[in-house]
Amino acid sequence: MIRNATKLGFVVAAGALLLAGAAADARPRLTGEEQLAKLLDGRVAGKPVNCINLPNVQSSRVIDKTAIVYGSGSTLYVQRPKSGASSLNSDDILVTQLVSSQLCNIDVVQLRDRNGLFWRGFVSLDQFVPYSRPAKVALAD
Repeated sequence: MIRNATKLGFVVAAGALLLAGAAADARPRLTGEEQLAKLLDGRVAGKPVNCINLPNVQSSRVIDKTAIVYGSGSTLYVQRPKSGASSLNSDDILVTQLVSSQLCNIDVVQLRDRNGLFWRGFVSLDQFVPYSRPAKVALAD
């Protein structure tokens, strides 16, 4: 009898944990545009450029179905592909074949599945829009 009560207690506890996990995941997930707006909050767009220097890029982030964001120093370069943006998935690996140290708006980026490394598609790049924080203005006394 005690053994069955212990099993029942375990099943009830496991169910409660599952319900708590489901409730935590129930919060609304941000759309790609909302994620990008949150990432760029407080930044100002600069003049679009055709290429970025890859040796200066420290990070890249895929925003689902929206954009690729490359971090270079304090500047974020937003790449909204000309075509294929709807294929962007934050779980994908970006594969680029370059002939120089620059990633340019004429390049194509392949999308690979992170788990199986199989080909998922590609995006054709457009101009990169730099976003940086505005300079702080010193207040006059």
